[in-house]
Amino acid sequence: MVDLIRVDPEVVAANLARVRIEILAAIKYVELHDLPALAQAGVTLVGENRAQELIAKQAAHGPLFAWDFIGALQSRKVKDLVGRVRYIHSVASDSVLEQLGKHATPGTHVLIEVNVAGDASKSGIAPADLGAFIARCPVAVAGLMTMPPFTAEAEDNRLHFQTLTRLAEEHGLAQLSMGTSQDYRVAVEEGATIIRLGDALLSASAQ
Repeated sequence: MVDLIRVDPEVVAANLARVRIEILAAIKYVELHDLPALAQAGVTLVGENRAQELIAKQAAHGPLFAWDFIGALQSRKVKDLVGRVRYIHSVASDSVLEQLGKHATPGTHVLIEVNVAGDASKSGIAPADLGAFIARCPVAVAGLMTMPPFTAEAEDNRLHFQTLTRLAEEHGLAQLSMGTSQDYRVAVEEGATIIRLGDALLSASAQ
């Protein structure tokens, strides 16, 4: 006998929200003239790591995509990015906050980068400092981002993704940018709303 499932609208809504993942194509290594092929393939959201490259690629093919900035953010580049991108994924310093306060437009939204692994080689706010950093941010904080250490086993990053999800819940933030080609499946299972794919999306060897 098959057990019937009682439908709880709140549970269903929460589960739907959890699995509505945005796939962001990381285009750092995609040449400008190849971008229309991404649009033809159905890509609608792209992320660039370098401010000048984003400006050049957007000038040529801006209407084809929604644009995010996903690289390490230098404070002097903030003024070049505001008004151009949907989200800046990598806000992690007070110098960047200062520049956002000077140059941001009303529609500026950011994701705060959190160093959930405490990795000295990674940038990001320490989890214990997150609340105060959010309070100092002069623009709307849409969510959190993390880049855990590279690992041969995606499962090794599950705890880091769980930590970021918990932090987002504690601070009432909806967006979770976490998971790349190496570990995105685990990130999705742990609540990612945006996954950043390079090789897994663009390389024939990934098929």
